[in-house]
Amino acid sequence: MDDKSNKLLLALVMLFLFAVIVLQYVCPGTECQLLRLQAFASSHADPYRTEDESPPRFVARLNFTDAELLRKVDFNIKGDDLIVFLHIQKTGGTTFGRHLVRNIQLEQPCECKAGQKKCTCHRPGKRETWLFSRFSTGWSCGLHADWTELTNCVPSIVDSKKEVKLRPTSCCKSKKAHCVCRDPKGAYQRRGAKKRRNFYYITILRDPVSRYLSEWRHVQRGATWKASLHVCDGRSPTIEELPSCYTGDDWSGCSLKEFMDCPYNLANNRQVRMLSDLSLVGCYNLSVMPEEQRNKVLLDSAKENLKCMAFFGLTEFQRKTQYLFEKTFNMNFISPFTQYNNTRASSVEIDQQTQKRIEALNFLDMELYEYAKDLFLQRYQFTRQKDHQEARRKRQEQRKILQTRHAHNRDQTDNATADYGEDVEQWR
Repeated sequence: MDDKSNKLLLALVMLFLFAVIVLQYVCPGTECQLLRLQAFASSHADPYRTEDESPPRFVARLNFTDAELLRKVDFNIKGDDLIVFLHIQKTGGTTFGRHLVRNIQLEQPCECKAGQKKCTCHRPGKRETWLFSRFSTGWSCGLHADWTELTNCVPSIVDSKKEVKLRPTSCCKSKKAHCVCRDPKGAYQRRGAKKRRNFYYITILRDPVSRYLSEWRHVQRGATWKASLHVCDGRSPTIEELPSCYTGDDWSGCSLKEFMDCPYNLANNRQVRMLSDLSLVGCYNLSVMPEEQRNKVLLDSAKENLKCMAFFGLTEFQRKTQYLFEKTFNMNFISPFTQYNNTRASSVEIDQQTQKRIEALNFLDMELYEYAKDLFLQRYQFTRQKDHQEARRKRQEQRKILQTRHAHNRDQTDNATADYGEDVEQWR
């Protein structure tokens, strides 16, 4: 029995050595070894799938064109291009905003001083910023400015280098000289400018129920965001148009029921409101059109603006968010994003009835999030497929180069052998 085992083992060893010799003959040198290592590395499990329980291949629900799925912009950090971060409350925007100023590999990194929230993010060799965000320029267009405010305010702020109190009316309605218009790659361009300046708007979204509960807990601790301007069509809303949910300095200590009972609570459908063009519905004047029509216009506008943005991420998919941002802007983060599943919202236990009521209060956000999640995962899958195709193309090119080299070396060997044979004949 032992002799048979030894003979079998010896046969396997001899077979392995024979395979190595054949492989070295077919593809000598270290190039093939590198190819084999690359193939082995590419066969490992996808590291971006470990953050969630989504299936290996996402099944799309909505139809998008390749142009809508592909997000790869030629961001000119040394020129006049600007990334504008639309920060929606309680979506994880603070964490993402810090990544933008502290965690990106840049030729000239942002300067962040200890004890200061804002960082200086200058373009290489210039004294102007490439990033418009809370942690770089502050709340220059107002606290948590929405899409309506930013698209009208940012061009004026950037061009004048100072804050203006009155913002111009909605650009794409008025067609004025300052108008900002989108191109297929997610850029908004300023009309009438001497130099072409691209504005790349980005944002982060979150599951509506979790976001709503997180905002309630934040308000319960004393947050108000009273400094928000809510400017639309050149003015802020009146008290009659936007009543307050509380009396006094803040709403600290409010119960979840009190939070849900206020009909003027801006936490309701906040993501749709902050991503839509409010000028289309008369801003905060609810008497302009019926509620059902207003909701449809807001939702359609939010979906369109989100789709046309250069980039958006989802709080529930941190690594995928990192990956898509890096691919979109050709910028790499230094440290990987971390998925935090234990949040203040996750610690709140609610019954099924309360869950349904929150979903009803945020029914527009619920529909927007389903749309955003479908588009986001399709973009991720589409971009990964493009990466795999490009890697396959490079491997094929490398194989062709190696085969050409091998054929060339074999021809040289054959020629040398033929020459040697001729010399032998002459010597005879």
